[in-house]
Amino acid sequence: MNNRDLTAALNYHQRTKHSPLSIQTSRHYLDWNNRPRPFKIYSTLAPIPLPRETAPLRMSALEAIAANGDQPAGAHILDSNLLARIFFLANGVHRVRKYDELEFYFRTASCTGALYHIELYLICGDLPDLAAGVYHYGAHDHALRKLRDGDYREIVLRATANELAIARAPAIIISTDTFWRNAWKYQEREYRHTGWDNGVILANLLATVAALDLPAQVVAGFVDDDVNSLLSLDAEKEVAVSLVAVGRAESPDSVQPGRGLAPLDLPTLPLSQYEVDYPLIREVHSASSLAEDQVTAWRGELPGQPTPALLAKLFPLAPLPENDTPRDSLDAVILRRGSTREFTQAPITFAQLSMMLIASSHGVPADFLQPFGATLNDWYLIVNAVEGLPSGLYFYHRESQALEQLRVGNFRDRAGYLALGQELGRDASVNIYYLADLESILDRFGNRGYRAVQLAAGVLGGKIYLAAYALGLGTTGLTFFDDDVTAFFSPHAAGKSTIFLMTVGHPRKRGRSSRALT
Repeated sequence: MNNRDLTAALNYHQRTKHSPLSIQTSRHYLDWNNRPRPFKIYSTLAPIPLPRETAPLRMSALEAIAANGDQPAGAHILDSNLLARIFFLANGVHRVRKYDELEFYFRTASCTGALYHIELYLICGDLPDLAAGVYHYGAHDHALRKLRDGDYREIVLRATANELAIARAPAIIISTDTFWRNAWKYQEREYRHTGWDNGVILANLLATVAALDLPAQVVAGFVDDDVNSLLSLDAEKEVAVSLVAVGRAESPDSVQPGRGLAPLDLPTLPLSQYEVDYPLIREVHSASSLAEDQVTAWRGELPGQPTPALLAKLFPLAPLPENDTPRDSLDAVILRRGSTREFTQAPITFAQLSMMLIASSHGVPADFLQPFGATLNDWYLIVNAVEGLPSGLYFYHRESQALEQLRVGNFRDRAGYLALGQELGRDASVNIYYLADLESILDRFGNRGYRAVQLAAGVLGGKIYLAAYALGLGTTGLTFFDDDVTAFFSPHAAGKSTIFLMTVGHPRKRGRSSRALT
């Protein structure tokens, strides 16, 4: 398929929508005896342990979330200590919880179903204490494993059509998606979760590099086959989905010519006893893959977005004064973050909601979100309990930092229904929906735009995670009845597609039995 054949992404989106009928008629069940292994484990490669003891980050979580547009100047070279922080805070294991005889591993970033289908890899030149090479990050033991020896950044540079951030990066972190690990539970809808779950990881990663005063750029436009080959992936099962250029060398000339790609034979432990193939996932991924002549066209500024007409009353956001803003460090917030299982229905304050919206909507440094601050998603809110804000439906005007009141009323029950009938949606203080004009995005980017809009929403959701926990609240991402959500926010949202949902409120405290990793 071709990236410009837009029927592929539209067909995938339509076929993976949830509706009451699709839920009622589904015969899918979870075979717990075949639950996929949550880690990719190379069985023959020796680990290169990363440091575990690191000094606390000085930047507060709220500052780090909103700081990604301020790229520091000058050269910024990485070492093992910096890489250890980035990998651990982005997607490391920080807690193990036991249920009977089973152990569940909890990561620093959330994942749908706790299935952790996103893997991280490193491509780097010679660093002060790490040789140039291609590495896999093993979250299970917080270690790198070398897949290739030598500097292969030139291959990534060519695959991104000489993207400047890649040219100057001493290190490139690549995210991949392992289809089956998430499809075990979610079937074809897995590919939506690729963007959400990778986006949450990238939100942590971008906040971490900001706190470390490192430049970073998300690159989602690249020749898929070249990057997959570099990592020696079986592209029927695992594929590269994003790159992040981290740090900055003295000049682009510091990147050495790449070497030839010999095939690798590196066995890994099987994910489960057997795997079920979902061709629709592979079809939409193939249709959104880019060839070399398509990568350059991917970059460039987004078309100007019309300013939405103001139809109703505006509520300007009212964040806390700077002296009263929580100052908890980013790493402390990441380590206490979780996915809330129950909300109390207690109200949050308008100041808390204001700070979450401002921090999360500041901007994302990405090749498909140019100029910085551009967005693919719109914010729609169901307010159930926010002190100082009438309950009802709202649209967030990011430029003016104000909420437009679309409808007044108590919509708790409807919020629960729209969130696939889950009590979390009903009991949350606020439901934040991300909707997008999918057809215009696909017209600009081709099918690749489907990856972009899901990834962008995932990053926004990841920032909400961090902001909520920095403010002492709880949050979790949920799925939804697609068309019913659009209809509920219409006529304002007419023609838009529902992309992602974050729920926020006060978590109900529950006992837990777990042990932290040291």
